[in-house]
Amino acid sequence: MAATALEMDGSVMEGGGQILRLSAALSCIHGTSIKINKIRAGRSTPGLRPQHLSGLELLRDMSEGILEGAVIGSTDINLSPGQLKGGSHIADTQTAGSVTLLMQVALPCCLYSQNPSVLTLKGGTNAEMAPQIDYTLKVFKPIVERFGVNMDCDLKMRGYYPKGGGEVILRVNPVKELTPFNMIERGNITKIYGRAFVAGVLPFKLAKDMSSAAVRTIRKEIKDLYINIQSLQEKDQACGNGNGIIIIAESSTGCIFAGSALGKKGVYADKVGIEAAEMLLRNIRHNGCVDEFLQDQLIIYMALAKGVSRMRTGPLTLHTQTAIHVAEQLTKARFMIRRAEDENASNDTHIIECTGAGVENIHL
Repeated sequence: MAATALEMDGSVMEGGGQILRLSAALSCIHGTSIKINKIRAGRSTPGLRPQHLSGLELLRDMSEGILEGAVIGSTDINLSPGQLKGGSHIADTQTAGSVTLLMQVALPCCLYSQNPSVLTLKGGTNAEMAPQIDYTLKVFKPIVERFGVNMDCDLKMRGYYPKGGGEVILRVNPVKELTPFNMIERGNITKIYGRAFVAGVLPFKLAKDMSSAAVRTIRKEIKDLYINIQSLQEKDQACGNGNGIIIIAESSTGCIFAGSALGKKGVYADKVGIEAAEMLLRNIRHNGCVDEFLQDQLIIYMALAKGVSRMRTGPLTLHTQTAIHVAEQLTKARFMIRRAEDENASNDTHIIECTGAGVENIHL
């Protein structure tokens, strides 16, 4: 499938690591060289951070490719992928860089590999500015599996800022092609549950305070459901000190939403619980079928699947608009966005429709 080298401007729209991850993954899937410039140009620390570098090195290894210009702080890279063979690979950020973002760059490539993949990903499992591993396991995984993805994710160790030290083992079977999906019926919220956790030297009381504050906040708006947020003290399965909460809501039609927050020095535990609860409520109110964090993560799968996929969302995030821009530049997929106009829709409810490129795994 080799063709003329592609170019991608890493500073457009959202202008962060997402453009890098999507562009590099699609380059490997198509077997086409890519030059990505102005990487994270608008950030306070422009260029590659350890997590981005680890992700690129992982793709290079997975595709037996050539990677040029990839050092910490670099704003321009060239990736010339070979064939995606599958097999076992390790990526270690050696920091609290997010393992879930490593997963975002690697998973699509695993699907188009010759053989099953086993990836050992090391870094932060519950980090700022990235999905918590709990989100990836409880929200992203069950939804992405509707495209025909077959993956298993084994959380060996949690890792927190600043040390990292977390470890996840991802096992993925290749697919012949992805199938389109439809999530346009929201239904009613039927279940709310979650976990509030402390790790390391932090007192267990913080977990209980986060949980209680979250339940109180949700109760003001949703009065008729039992809310089960477990308070947990992590001991052997965690590296470093950390606290946080994730709250998940499920609907009668199989939609899954989440709100989450991590503790920070000097921030009261109640405030962390309230932040997560308000995030969940905000994502339930718009009557979409996915939350603001799942929107953009599904775009690449909609683009690669053969046929028409539809997804009902709330307000379109800049991440989602950026993912659509990259997907349309680097695949033959075409997206159409329209306002939902049924009786349950708000002004912010949208339908994203994608006529997918139908990329086939040439190895299967």
